[in-house]
Amino acid sequence: MDIRALNAAQKYAAARPATEPVPGTGTGLGQALGEVAKNFAETFREGEETAKAAMIGQADPHSLVQALSQTELAVEAAVTVRDKVVEAYQEILRMPV
Repeated sequence: MDIRALNAAQKYAAARPATEPVPGTGTGLGQALGEVAKNFAETFREGEETAKAAMIGQADPHSLVQALSQTELAVEAAVTVRDKVVEAYQEILRMPV
């Protein structure tokens, strides 16, 4: 066996693990979307809790307005992402085959 081929095989074997994902890093799209959904739900939950507390007089109006603003921003972001996904899907459908 040629020494250059052996060196090349060793270099390839050493470099190959660098291209594979590290287990447990969670860089997948599905996991990222799951985190976004959790954050979205958490924003709604916090907004509801603040609204309930404001109704019974345990929260000041400033915190209620802030929670409602954050919830509104989350909804607007979700609607914008949904619109972009629908637009991309429609663009794919218009592509010639």
